[in-house]
Amino acid sequence: MIKKVGLIAAAMSLAIGSSALAKVSESEAKKLGDSLTPLGAEKAANADGSIPAWDGGITKAPAGYSVGDHHPDPFEGDKVKFEITADNYKEYADNLTAGQIKLFETYPDTFKMPVYETRRTASNPQAVYDATRANATRAELLDGGNGIKGAAVGIPFPIPENGLEVIWNHILRYRGEAVERAGGQAAVTSSGSYNVIGFDEQLLLKYSEPNATPEQLLEDNILFMFKQKVTEPARLAGTALLVHETVDQVKEPRKAWTYNTGQRRVRLAPNIAYDTPGTAADGLRTTDDFDMFNGSPNRYDWELKGKKELYVAYNNYQLHSKDVSYSDILTPNHINPDLTRWEKHRVWVVEATLKDGFRHVYQKRVFFIDEDSWQVQVADMYDNRGELYRVAFAYGINYYEVPTHWSTLDVYHDLNSRRYLAIGLDNEEKMYDFSIRPREVEFTPQALRREGMR
Repeated sequence: MIKKVGLIAAAMSLAIGSSALAKVSESEAKKLGDSLTPLGAEKAANADGSIPAWDGGITKAPAGYSVGDHHPDPFEGDKVKFEITADNYKEYADNLTAGQIKLFETYPDTFKMPVYETRRTASNPQAVYDATRANATRAELLDGGNGIKGAAVGIPFPIPENGLEVIWNHILRYRGEAVERAGGQAAVTSSGSYNVIGFDEQLLLKYSEPNATPEQLLEDNILFMFKQKVTEPARLAGTALLVHETVDQVKEPRKAWTYNTGQRRVRLAPNIAYDTPGTAADGLRTTDDFDMFNGSPNRYDWELKGKKELYVAYNNYQLHSKDVSYSDILTPNHINPDLTRWEKHRVWVVEATLKDGFRHVYQKRVFFIDEDSWQVQVADMYDNRGELYRVAFAYGINYYEVPTHWSTLDVYHDLNSRRYLAIGLDNEEKMYDFSIRPREVEFTPQALRREGMR
């Protein structure tokens, strides 16, 4: 059951017009850190206690952890409470999405969800909480909801009034100031065969820099800069992508460039957006599927449906472990369910419906966003016939050194081809580095060409 809460009921019929929406009142904002967590989640437990009260999340790393390590499981002693399988999923249907149910029906002999005790581990630095409190009464959507103003560093809309505000919270959730990561993706066939595509990536989050101000962000019109280089296989190595994501996407859409090793040239790539196929993804995801959703929301009407208690992939430290190989994870039809951990959490439900006159391979998308972190946990995607097409899961952990809740692996299931794509494989790689502070000159077309030629 989807529950309408707080300001949501009044917002159900709210249309995004030509002017900015009203800001949250000071009296509403005072709930942050009181009845609500500093990021806007319900602090209290749910009615039956199966979702506990939030007590601050993880605020320090487990004993023995050092920055640079794969993150150890702080709940290694937890046991599976029960499993949801094809035999019993109907008993839990109220706490599952249509896409999750479809996977039980599609892979009845192998797909399952091991359910554990719910641990509300999401946390951010105090500076992010302070910035979120400031944003609450000043942040606004720009014309049509395709950009924001009045926000920096923290969650822009901790007390959201419509679906667009929720999806912007996901886009701008805190993941540190910058991060460098090595890893890969694998498109897995129904028989279980795959090739790993290796990536080196850097992300510079201008929005999250400690000295970022709403005024400067709007003037510079840059939210973040992203650079990706293919490292393997040899035939693709050196291919590179650069993205500058803008604050006001009406004023100036995303800028993107690609470097092709065969041509040894950098080219503008205006089509790196929307439903353009993702890099080396074998047609199993769109560009705007990356990170569960990214980019301009302008092709959809966004409706905030309310909240739902849902089984989502949370605290997946076993899946993240350096003691697990890619071959352990990548099994036929879906990743190895014995390495996954599912918990019941409250999520926001946002439905995106394609606008008349626009095109996209997804006619409708339903996003289920964790209330504690604003991470999209599940996305159900429908084709132009209204049939379920794909379902995606984000398998999250807390990165202690930031701290932040972010996925360690994103998995996209294509229901038509019975294949899946796993993005973020890093078990056999060095761990993410959140300590880097790259310069903006490293995110230019010239720098992209230098990177591609190495």
